Amino acid sequence: MTAPSHLHSFSHKKCLTMEEQTHANTLFKRNEVFPASESSSLPAPPGYVPPEVMVVPQQLSGCPPGLEYLTQIDQLLVHQKVEFAEVLLGYEMNNKYVIKNSAGQQVFFVAEENSCCNRNCCGPMRSFVLHVQDNFDREVLTLTRPLRCGSCCCPCCLQELEVQAPPGNPIGFIVQDWHLYLPKFTIQNEKKEPVLKINGPFCQCACYSDVNFEVLSLDESTNVGKISKQWTGALREMFTDADNFGINFPMDLDVKIKAVLLGACFLIDFMFFEHNSNFQ
Repeated sequence: MTAPSHLHSFSHKKCLTMEEQTHANTLFKRNEVFPASESSSLPAPPGYVPPEVMVVPQQLSGCPPGLEYLTQIDQLLVHQKVEFAEVLLGYEMNNKYVIKNSAGQQVFFVAEENSCCNRNCCGPMRSFVLHVQDNFDREVLTLTRPLRCGSCCCPCCLQELEVQAPPGNPIGFIVQDWHLYLPKFTIQNEKKEPVLKINGPFCQCACYSDVNFEVLSLDESTNVGKISKQWTGALREMFTDADNFGINFPMDLDVKIKAVLLGACFLIDFMFFEHNSNFQ
């Protein structure tokens, strides 16, 4: 039996309405995470909330893929995630970090690759590989630290870290400079030529205040930026090794050197603030 024509018309209109609604919902969800560019004529949907991840900038010539984010910022915030197995059992886990800009938007996610034996036997002096991913799970940086002696009496085995972008292509190095009691580092470019210096304080334990590592020019006469280990509260400092850092650098600094300074932050974290209960 054939349905009346007015029912066909009603059903067709209802179907179109549902499709339009689905399309509108799709646009809304997309704009929550990947907002339209400034040149887009589409208005922001009702209830629009600024994204929690940083918008992807355009690809730039001479900039390693994925590091375009760094061209637009002069500050990074590094938040280490709390691992409850470490808190409750004292069992060292692979470190994980979230990298944000000053607006609180996620820029990168960092995950350590390591073995159980290396983490729990070598503690904070362990070698490691850190994989830095952007918001699309694309690995944009690889940070590699070889195993080195941690004693200041062994200047032939100082700490270092290699930064690759993209993975397999070195863009810089962080090398520890020997000093009897002060933490000192040299930032090198891909040719291992010195570019900047980092000087830390004599005491890295400061209650209720930040611990600053100054980024200086090669002659150490000009302050270029700093890497700050931020105070996170008495309970968190006492019972976890999950640290927060702030990294400041000039906006016009070479994007590769910005990435190397990010690597320096992780090396500093492991050397001075990664407290394993088996090594205290």
